[in-house]
Amino acid sequence: MKNNKDRAWIEINLSSLKHNVEIIKKALPTKTKIMAVVKANATGHGSILVAKDLEHLGITDFAVASLDEAIELRENGIKGNILIFGFTSFENLEDVIKYDLMQTIIDYSYSEKIKKLDLSQKLKCHVKINTGMNRLGENHDNIENLTRIYENDKLDVRGTFSHFCVADSEKEEHVKFSKQQIENFDRCIEILQGKGFDLGKIHLQASYGLTNYPELEYDFVRMGIFLYGVDSSLGAYQKKRLDLKPILSLKARVASIKEISEGESVSYGRIYRAPSTRKVAAISIGYADGFPRSLVENDMYVKINGQTAKIIGSICMDQTMADVTDIENVSIGDEVVFIDAEDENFSALNIATKSDNIVTEFLSRLGARLPRIGFYDNEKDESI
Repeated sequence: MKNNKDRAWIEINLSSLKHNVEIIKKALPTKTKIMAVVKANATGHGSILVAKDLEHLGITDFAVASLDEAIELRENGIKGNILIFGFTSFENLEDVIKYDLMQTIIDYSYSEKIKKLDLSQKLKCHVKINTGMNRLGENHDNIENLTRIYENDKLDVRGTFSHFCVADSEKEEHVKFSKQQIENFDRCIEILQGKGFDLGKIHLQASYGLTNYPELEYDFVRMGIFLYGVDSSLGAYQKKRLDLKPILSLKARVASIKEISEGESVSYGRIYRAPSTRKVAAISIGYADGFPRSLVENDMYVKINGQTAKIIGSICMDQTMADVTDIENVSIGDEVVFIDAEDENFSALNIATKSDNIVTEFLSRLGARLPRIGFYDNEKDESI
């Protein structure tokens, strides 16, 4: 049997995931439920692993970006409701029906084209309303077009939603804009309900929408990054900070150890020259695994045997080098920690910031060849 910790891997603390779910539930209004956002491989955490455990915890609603992501969940036994946020081509909408999924109606034009299709049954869907983000959704003030969407007899509307664009900011202009989005959304909902339409489950907030606008009471809060216990970026604002725990750790192995002399170089481009005799470890992870090449320019460190080692030289596709001169008893096969869920100095936020990135992008880019390994802190968590 293959050793999943042979080269480089990700560990997911499912006890911490359970903790995060419990904390989030306490912050929700009484009638509001979690819609778990597991798109982009659960932001790099492993969509199947995470979704199965969330379903085990009683979560019944999920969201993804694409049809393929939704089908992957179904084929791996996820039974809950699955909403596809993004565009699905018209020729593939029959698969939405086949796999009992829900499609986002991204605007009036999309709805009208569906009206002309010969589908085997009504398409389960959520209607997206554009309240100011100007990405997807029919405009909130175009009530005539929205009315026609809800009148479309090819659609089985199960929900209606919109999306904040600056809910993670405390800037006065951004708070004002978010409040305007709320007003736009609520007014639109009121008009449509006044026309007698069943709008299904209503939702506007994602993670930061919950903490910064907790007074809102809709049917769902779409939870992504907070389920995983991290902030999206260094400057992201939370009015009411939740006691969440990061759940992801990233690790690899020492593959080789070499001693080099003063003046010798390491890796491509020879950007590192040894100031003296140094001991260099090649570590079995690289940019093809989603570890950014730019990190070498920003004093990036790893942990080996509880001690820190600085990354040196260009990060390669499959290997990263570190100066282990001062690490005692380092040997081939030793575990190297890049992200430690329990150590802020080795956090995903730290890596994302040093690579001039946001956490969600960095984590989403962690490669498919990294196995995701789930574990529990104790048997009590495992036997929920």
